[in-house]
Amino acid sequence: MHDFIPQVTDLHDVALAARLQHLLDHKTKPLGSLGRIEGLARQIGLILGSEQPLLQQPQMVVFAGDHGLAARGVSAFPAEVTAQMVANFLAGGAAISVLARQHGLALTVVDAGVASALPTHPGLVDAKVAPGTADCSQGPAMSAAQCEQAVRAGADVVRALPGNALLLGEMGIGNTSSASLLMARLTGQPLTDCVGRGTGLDRTGLERKLAVLQEALQRHADVREPLAVLAAFGGFEIAMMVGAILQAAAERRVIVVDGFIVSSAVLVAQALQPQVLQRCVFSHQSDESGHARMLAHLGAEAVLKLDLRLGEGSGAALAWPLLVSACHILCDMASFEAAGVSTAEPRA
Repeated sequence: MHDFIPQVTDLHDVALAARLQHLLDHKTKPLGSLGRIEGLARQIGLILGSEQPLLQQPQMVVFAGDHGLAARGVSAFPAEVTAQMVANFLAGGAAISVLARQHGLALTVVDAGVASALPTHPGLVDAKVAPGTADCSQGPAMSAAQCEQAVRAGADVVRALPGNALLLGEMGIGNTSSASLLMARLTGQPLTDCVGRGTGLDRTGLERKLAVLQEALQRHADVREPLAVLAAFGGFEIAMMVGAILQAAAERRVIVVDGFIVSSAVLVAQALQPQVLQRCVFSHQSDESGHARMLAHLGAEAVLKLDLRLGEGSGAALAWPLLVSACHILCDMASFEAAGVSTAEPRA
């Protein structure tokens, strides 16, 4: 195991799980009637190790980076949009900016490898590894040293932030391509099942994207080890999210996963430390065609299905109030005994 990978322990706690289930089963409601909210409450209680879990100082972190592969026409938008959208995040005009304000989420943007220089801003962390990755259809997206640097930097970002909940988002023109390649190699599924329209490619654009990604996959045909796969296909923002996920999991933070690209970082992280999945709440099933298959591979069920395909952490922010509600149900809802309500009598 690489010495810079945070170690993630097993959260399995039969006694705590039983106590949490007992509490939920004795609330003033029919058994199981709050459905998946009860499952969220159990999961959060287990992550935080408490029968009275409280989500504190939630951190929304958006990692941004550019991709050399974008020059091959795999996106409907030009690479310059990455830096432009980072500026929009910081100015408060993006969807994630609006949602973070609405839900009281502290928003941090991380420059993992944006191609152009970004101005200093109090909400921006400069962790730039390089001005964009290399074109992975021609060679590795990053060197092994750059990959390690990015993973370490992601862990450092989380280590410096307060709170017990991490919500993850990303920005990077071309990053659905990297996510598709990571998925194809790490799950063994056909590339055609992993590739979607990304930012809105038409049929011709999708065919071009698929051809370019097939070329990239073939160029790195012998690469199998998770970190080597990550280095081969990129990107810097995904690698930093891998480090962030591993560090948050080691600290027993609740990790709220956004869509397809963030899920690809989870895919890499769990290949290194399988127990990270115990800490992950998958906020939504993206409209990106490969996401449902990726979630199935991870054995995960998304909280929401709203046909989102924006990224930025928007789905994680939209699901956040449900996590808060799950904790309040567990902590504040009365039991039958405390409320003086009769329990259901079994029918004859």
